Amino acid sequence: MLEIRWHGRGGQGAVTAAEVLAIAAFKDGKFSQAFPHFGVERRGAPVMAFTRIDDKFIRLREHVYSPDYIIVLDPTLIEAVDVTQGAKENSVVIVNTQSSPEEIKERLGKDITVKTVDATSIALEILGKPFVNMPMLGAFVKASNAVSLEAVKEAIKEKFAKKGELAEKNAIAAERTYENLR
Repeated sequence: MLEIRWHGRGGQGAVTAAEVLAIAAFKDGKFSQAFPHFGVERRGAPVMAFTRIDDKFIRLREHVYSPDYIIVLDPTLIEAVDVTQGAKENSVVIVNTQSSPEEIKERLGKDITVKTVDATSIALEILGKPFVNMPMLGAFVKASNAVSLEAVKEAIKEKFAKKGELAEKNAIAAERTYENLR
């Protein structure tokens, strides 16, 4: 089973991204689940969401405590919370940042695999706003190969079907982060 933990700030769409990833996994013929971790969070406060993907039915119903992948939508969270808590020896951290993987690894202070992509610049260019949740799905696909990019693009278009052009732009942004992951 593949377990993914999303770190973002309230209003950044970590919960939506976790859900869209689960939809994409389902489209690829896998079992999946997505759920948020809510407390008294408000816009801008650190939040978490989780996704699980497996080839067989998922019976587990608890938070992700030892993630295989950790996706960080806002790089300032690295200093605010321990995003690597519970990380395994082979866990991968994917961060939206202009910094290099080596710089982020040094900031984390752990010997862990780090991948980076400037999803904010890509989102600003394509969407006109710094919405990085859907672009970061492309980065996850590239890093993990757990689901197909086509399934992610389909899931994005399905989720944002009522938003018209925004659906297509988000799919393009996801593909661009896929291409630019370091």
